[in-house]
Amino acid sequence: MEDNVSSTALALRSRRAFVEVWLTALPGAIGSVQMAAHRLAEEMAPPLAMMRRRDAADDLKGASAVWLEGALAMLRAALVDGRINSAPPTQALVSPLRPRFSLVDDETIEGEILASRLALAIKEVATWEFSDLRSRITYLEKTEELDVHDVLRPEVLSRVLLGTWTSVGLSHDVWRALQAALHEEFAHLSARAYHEVNRLLIEQGVLPEIDLRPFIRSRQEAPESHRPGTASGTAGDVNSNNLAQTRLLTRIDSELQSGQEHAQAVLGRLNHLIGRHVREPQSAQNIQPSEALDRSINLVQHDLARHLAAADAAGGSSGAQGVATALEDLRQHRQMLKAAAATPEERATIEVVALLFQNILTEDRIPAIVRVWFARLQMPVLRVAVGEPDFFSTPDHPARRLIDCMGACVMGFDANNAEVGGGAVEKEIKRVVQVVEAYPDTGSRVFKTVLTEFERFLDNYFKHENEASRQGVSLAAQVEHRETLVIQFTIELRKMLDDVPVHEAIRDFLFQIWADVLAMTSVQSGLHGDEIKVMKAAAADLIWSASAKVSHEERADVIRRLPGLLKVLRDGMSHAGVSQARQDEQIQRVNQALALAFTARTATISKERLDQLMVRLETLEEILPDADDLEIDESLVLDLSGHESSELEVISAAADIAPSSEMLARARELQVGSWFMLDHRNRNEAVQLAWLGMHRQLSLFVSAQGRCVLFQQYRLASFLGEERLVPLEEEGLTARATRSALEQINPGWQRLDD
Repeated sequence: MEDNVSSTALALRSRRAFVEVWLTALPGAIGSVQMAAHRLAEEMAPPLAMMRRRDAADDLKGASAVWLEGALAMLRAALVDGRINSAPPTQALVSPLRPRFSLVDDETIEGEILASRLALAIKEVATWEFSDLRSRITYLEKTEELDVHDVLRPEVLSRVLLGTWTSVGLSHDVWRALQAALHEEFAHLSARAYHEVNRLLIEQGVLPEIDLRPFIRSRQEAPESHRPGTASGTAGDVNSNNLAQTRLLTRIDSELQSGQEHAQAVLGRLNHLIGRHVREPQSAQNIQPSEALDRSINLVQHDLARHLAAADAAGGSSGAQGVATALEDLRQHRQMLKAAAATPEERATIEVVALLFQNILTEDRIPAIVRVWFARLQMPVLRVAVGEPDFFSTPDHPARRLIDCMGACVMGFDANNAEVGGGAVEKEIKRVVQVVEAYPDTGSRVFKTVLTEFERFLDNYFKHENEASRQGVSLAAQVEHRETLVIQFTIELRKMLDDVPVHEAIRDFLFQIWADVLAMTSVQSGLHGDEIKVMKAAAADLIWSASAKVSHEERADVIRRLPGLLKVLRDGMSHAGVSQARQDEQIQRVNQALALAFTARTATISKERLDQLMVRLETLEEILPDADDLEIDESLVLDLSGHESSELEVISAAADIAPSSEMLARARELQVGSWFMLDHRNRNEAVQLAWLGMHRQLSLFVSAQGRCVLFQQYRLASFLGEERLVPLEEEGLTARATRSALEQINPGWQRLDD
């Protein structure tokens, strides 16, 4: 017993030490955010962006002191027991319930998204420190997991910071404008606090060495690091035969969506041509370029960057000038590179990569300003192609995927679109290329890193920066959040009532109607709001009222409570958008079940069992299954047509023709940023995939004019199969460029040795 008391006390002291670090360092962190806001406001940007940044800096300056005091007060409360049970109310939590989603109700879901994003940023920076501390605290307290209100949880810290932010009048728009600085400061402050508490516990002899065996599998399956300078494993195994070099140079992307037979025919012809002068089998290990070739690649890279930078600085028609400069420079340097090559394999690789980029740089569907930056990728790609045998043989090589992803994103834009030239997309592509150039010796690792970063950029871009998609993505996220909660509540209610003798009509009402009411109320008022408590209490009253009533006192109690219960049931259904006719039908079924209870013709539920149900219903939000672990199938995904509005078209009805497994697989493989032609409601226009929901069950497509169309996965597969949704590009950019290169090599294969 004494040991248990001592361990519990040590865990509490640890939490207090964690809070003390925050109390000491938070003023400095908020000060740093203010400085970052001031610097951001002084940076050159389009007039509208500059005005927003300055407004954000002014708002923060005026409210930072009050925000700091509010956050400190919340944290001091955790000194008592290490818990923070609630966050300050925000405007979103007191907004009225509405029968369907609208932009007015965005604040609630937006706040949850911003808080979740901050928690994720903390976890990314402090992954191991937090994991170690969680292991030590749960070891001391002999529990499996930290309490949901534990101050050590990143989610709790995020709610405190964002909740106090909004409670002093600071908006979500200001938070988004300063998000990078907020994430950086609070993530590093959290890491420092976790590190300090870990140090104290190690000094006390608490798990000096953490047993990592339970995590070995997940560590092996996860990427080693996203930093360009970290060590990497060996390249994937490559089958060896007398045609291994041919495979290196000629493998066409296996993910082509059409023309596969033609691609294989072209590949076969090229294999036949190149196969006669490839003499040695290719090694499966990474290969270092010859010293002379390495020096030549560096020289060409430097010269190309210098010329393109000069063209970019000239402004005006810099895009077209830059492309012309790049093509001319690359033609002039090609022979120099081949002369420096030490082996036929290096010369062949140089030629194929040169032809690959020649085709990319003459692709007029890519805006010229973007092709300039693609041109600067040729030397880094050449270095990877020479050094990594799987560059041409692996369909999902990071370098190829990066080029395909960036190309798919920009090929649907008009060449003069502000989102590309000088806009956020062009700036991100520029940054990506500069990062790749800065780490020439890291091979595919740097491409993998920037690919992940570009995909994250696209997610953030469509959510917050792209005017055409921002509203639609927000509404789609609300739809998904509600539907996810419906599934979670339904699963938990089914488990809860599995062995309880509840009338079938009441059981169906709870699963089919009330789970949706609970979800809608949670989205609008939060999982811990007063409204959700009323709805959970109504579920408990309904279960109790429907059990057999054998005494006069029980029947009188039911009669007394019934009018209020029925009113709550109707109000809940109205807020969830249930039609009046269906409400009447459901209330009639409920009344029939209650009438049977009056005559004691339903089963009796013991008081102990009822008490257990009441407790579980009161704490329902704490025992919901993890959304990330849900296995969602068609039987659980509801008809989403009720979410249709002027801002969001919803395609969820049953398909005329069931989609094939191939089309379902294609629907799951679509990438954010890709462009398609959509034929729907007598309109045929280009749309871009802007958002993918959990498990890819929902997909949002947006046109340049702001038309937002939300698909369920099953219906999306049907549209693909019926060719009512057709990719603008049937194959990836690198696959198409490789196909063209093969056709150029075919009549004159000897050029590989020239």
